[in-house]
Amino acid sequence: MNHIEENLKYIKDKIAVAAQRSGRKPEEVHLLAVSKTFDADHVKAAVNAGQTLFGENRVQEARDKAPLVDENAQWHMIGRLQKNKAKYIPGLFDMVHSVDSLGLAQALNEAMEKAIERGKELKSEVLPVLVQVNIAEEEQKGGTKESDTVDLVKNIASLTHLRVMGLMIIPPYSDNPEDSRPYYKKLKAMRDRIAALNLPRVEMAHLSMGMSGDFEVAVEEGATFVRVGSAIFGKRDYSE
Repeated sequence: MNHIEENLKYIKDKIAVAAQRSGRKPEEVHLLAVSKTFDADHVKAAVNAGQTLFGENRVQEARDKAPLVDENAQWHMIGRLQKNKAKYIPGLFDMVHSVDSLGLAQALNEAMEKAIERGKELKSEVLPVLVQVNIAEEEQKGGTKESDTVDLVKNIASLTHLRVMGLMIIPPYSDNPEDSRPYYKKLKAMRDRIAALNLPRVEMAHLSMGMSGDFEVAVEEGATFVRVGSAIFGKRDYSE
């Protein structure tokens, strides 16, 4: 799977150039390799090439895959998450990018509490989360409304075992990367406004935005996580 190593280098070089172009340091941007639908061997090939951060959309797929991969790999939940799956998150995922409701946040907080009570081995008793914002208000996508974001962040901040670390967005699909730029600009402005509130137990350190088709634009607009899958692993097979 030499193509994975080559693709990772290509993507990281692109990230570095985009960061420098916008006056940023390349190390400010974390590449999240989106491994959904790809088996553990693909992930292992990426790990062998130096990649440590991986994004998954489905809890069960991550549960099956993670034990087969190097224990130093870090897993981030980036897909839409149902409350009844929250119980599987502690100890499996290092961060959840897709928190879009107080109900989900409360379910995650309860899951963390129960995991701690059971003595489950966790990296931390506090789970870092990002609030997903649906700026375009697309019905088929998750994410809280722009107008509800500040209140949601404040409410999550009251939960003992969660820590809001920033915002996440999936912009409307387009073949033109420049079409994503206004959404990324808007998310960064939202992040900066919330950061200026100096809310207790809130760290607006991250912006999760940008995918295979537009990650360079996202980096230029301030992304700290870019979620790249097909440009690393190849075309996905959704037949199964």
